Amino acid sequence: MHFVNAKGILSAQNGMNLYRGCTHGCIYCDSRSTCYGFRHAFEDVEVKQNAPELLEKALRSKRKRCMIGTGAMCDPYMHCEETLGLTRKCLELIARYEFGVAIQTKSDRILRDLDLLKEINQKAKCVVQITLTTYDEDLCRILEPNVCTTARRVEVLEIMRDNGIPTIVWLSPILPFINDTKENIHGILQCCIRTKVYGIICFGMGMTLRDGDREYFYEALDKHFPGLRQKYHRKYGYAYEIESDQNAELMRLFHGTCEKHGIVHDVEACFRYLHEFPEKYEQLTLF
Repeated sequence: MHFVNAKGILSAQNGMNLYRGCTHGCIYCDSRSTCYGFRHAFEDVEVKQNAPELLEKALRSKRKRCMIGTGAMCDPYMHCEETLGLTRKCLELIARYEFGVAIQTKSDRILRDLDLLKEINQKAKCVVQITLTTYDEDLCRILEPNVCTTARRVEVLEIMRDNGIPTIVWLSPILPFINDTKENIHGILQCCIRTKVYGIICFGMGMTLRDGDREYFYEALDKHFPGLRQKYHRKYGYAYEIESDQNAELMRLFHGTCEKHGIVHDVEACFRYLHEFPEKYEQLTLF
């Protein structure tokens, strides 16, 4: 872990990443890709130590309230957040200035900040996004080794539901020959139904691989699934987008189940919901 002073914190779309790198160790992580320009080891997390100051300045300067997003590139609840508390400090600011938040994680550490999430949702809008990839707990421990398993994440969804906080699940990635089964998708969808998620984001049954990410993934295959690397090489070569042979069948199951249970499953509709700020809060008062 090392510390830097960032020049800015919010993107043009009002997204923020408080950290760069991650310690969750997910074998498929796209954020490892060399295109993102990491100049340090991925597990040597870069901490934007001045993020709260930058965020407060940015929020005070905005003419309209909006949704603030975090977690798209690096999980805001990785291990170092336990001691550093940058995510909590930023949530405190979002609550104080009555903005909304759309926060994405795989970690149950988000429950530490349930009080702030509830406050933000009462004042404006809070959406919690949880990634679910694998219904099988043993497989989850292989694919996502240093973070809580699917069963615990489902408990997080239940707690959010019980506290009136809307949720969206990211059903991604689905790894060919590993978790691209009807049983896996059915199991995850049943969890989503039970926890009454608002929507599910799924780009298709497959994954992406590019330089940096691909090498790490293949090393994990050699360790946990001997011979599978060669199967990937033969079938996909160096393709960026890798589609499961079961894509058509599994996507029919996905869309059909969502339609039956009233779960939003159009990707663009989910993204609109994440960015929509409640109309009654659109006009700012003077700070």
